[in-house]
Amino acid sequence: MLWACTVSAYAQTDSAQASGNKTTFTLGAVYANNANYYGQKAEEKMPYVAASAALRFRSGIYFTGVAYRLLNDSGAVVSAGSAGAGIAFNLSKKLVADLSYNYTFYPAHSPFLQAASPHSAGASLQYEYWMTTGLNLDYNFGKQQDAFVTLSTEKMISLFSLAKGKDLVTLTPAIDVTAGTQHFYETYITEKRWRDSLLGVPLPPVLNLPGSTETATRETSRFSMLSYNLRVPLAYNRAHYMIEAAYQLSVLDKNAESAGGTANSFFNLSVYYQF
Repeated sequence: MLWACTVSAYAQTDSAQASGNKTTFTLGAVYANNANYYGQKAEEKMPYVAASAALRFRSGIYFTGVAYRLLNDSGAVVSAGSAGAGIAFNLSKKLVADLSYNYTFYPAHSPFLQAASPHSAGASLQYEYWMTTGLNLDYNFGKQQDAFVTLSTEKMISLFSLAKGKDLVTLTPAIDVTAGTQHFYETYITEKRWRDSLLGVPLPPVLNLPGSTETATRETSRFSMLSYNLRVPLAYNRAHYMIEAAYQLSVLDKNAESAGGTANSFFNLSVYYQF
């Protein structure tokens, strides 16, 4: 949902202020018009606000935490919360590796697409030259198990300064493609049918797929392309804080089972302060 956004924003803040190798603590607040899972979204709209914190040591070890509040969830103050840890280290002057683990606490019958996989282990490589190119491997598991591979590239463009060099406005267009399995969708549809039954909503066919449950299971187990994503973040950077507005357009591959449409739009507004 927010993980890639938080890590990306944190990296931009560090780059903008050239803070060097030191221990930092970052607090953030985010508004999003919809929950985003590798460019996919749930059938129901899920706007949310979130508060995040990240503690990063000089060694590259870091700890993160995020609390989410769905704006259409009147039954809970916190709709989900996550905690994670990882380590980032240089393999060469321009090549950076990152290993991480994250656990998200979901309530019973959560409407999030990925609620069946609260555990997430990730590994990534980033090569920075004229552009920054990255390869991310994610293994998400719990009730269901899924693997995802994302190839991304982005370019930070310095636009102008409003305060004679004390600030910087940047634009960082990014393109990525994601492939993976979709076992999470089986649990999502099962949980949605349960929630709809309580509301008296007519129930759709299981998995919204033609054919048998066996066919549906085979489709969600197949490793295939899922989404093609364009993200355009516009950020205002100061020595200790950053304000960012980001728009993402995600075009789903024909193999994507999620019923969120063939093209999804996401908008995030975030503020980060680094100590």
